[in-house]
Amino acid sequence: MEKVKDEFEKKVKDLKQYVALATVNARSYEKTNLEIIRHLIEDDNIPGVYVTLNKPFNSMIDTLKKAKIDTRVIIFIDAVTKTAGGETEKTDKCLFIGSPDNLSDISIAMDQAVRALPSEERFVFFDSLSTLLIYNNASTVAKFVHFLAGKMRIWKVKGIIVSLRKEKDKELIDELMQFCDTIIDFK
Repeated sequence: MEKVKDEFEKKVKDLKQYVALATVNARSYEKTNLEIIRHLIEDDNIPGVYVTLNKPFNSMIDTLKKAKIDTRVIIFIDAVTKTAGGETEKTDKCLFIGSPDNLSDISIAMDQAVRALPSEERFVFFDSLSTLLIYNNASTVAKFVHFLAGKMRIWKVKGIIVSLRKEKDKELIDELMQFCDTIIDFK
């Protein structure tokens, strides 16, 4: 997946901090996400926050470890496990949120997690807008992304917001482009 790294680098190489909207097709979704995280952790050598709305924390840890990605430098925010009725064990590696429709809790957890990172340079990886649209209407998601982009700038992070490339989301993605520094379209 060297193409992912090259495309990512091409779009953000001159930016110290940024808010990037990454559009990904469904077939390469997981691989692309893994390669972005790998690049941030291994190549840029920075810790970060991973907001997962699709896979429970334990599944994400397993997936990242199988891909040989160091999870020690990531704080997770999980908005899946409680929704699916899974067990949540208290850990300093993850903040569990009740549901992807609870945008206030997601925002508060992100703020806590970013502030807990031990480095000036850090990333926030938000996976994914498409899932937010299942639980919230497009107008609410657009307002949340506008708010989130502002927070990412205040936190001075490398911010990546992932969305599946779907025809029905095109209008929302077009609207969100104004809040982002760059759009990375992973074909």
